[in-house]
Amino acid sequence: MKIAILSGSVYGTAEEVARHAERLLKAAGHEAWHNPRASLADIQAFAPEAFLAVTSTTGMGELPDNLQPLYFAIRDHLPAWSGLPGGVIALGDSSYGDTFCGGGELVRELYAELGIREVQPMLRLDSSESVTPESDAEPWLADFITALQG
Repeated sequence: MKIAILSGSVYGTAEEVARHAERLLKAAGHEAWHNPRASLADIQAFAPEAFLAVTSTTGMGELPDNLQPLYFAIRDHLPAWSGLPGGVIALGDSSYGDTFCGGGELVRELYAELGIREVQPMLRLDSSESVTPESDAEPWLADFITALQG
């Protein structure tokens, strides 16, 4: 399955999690593609059959700057991705309360607008509890891989 991995990162942690996910998806036999500076045209050229978004959250629950242009391009064009499977890994800090993992929630709302179906609940990685987000994401990613194959 061709899986596009979208990532938004401020300090690079979400990008590392996305790269780790890409390696695991490839090891499971999928054609995973990740470009942290991807444009909508890049993604459409790849012709994805599934999506994985890995994003941190900034300020008042917003997406990181590097993901915003792609997010708004997708919202403006609403590509025909309805029915495709997807998943979201959100990174945040629970001390921010209501905006914890807000970037992930924005991606989930975008998935809903596009008709992308989440194959499992969003993973929330809390930076105040975890220093190993790549390995902390592995059980969720294993379930994601299983859900894509089922």
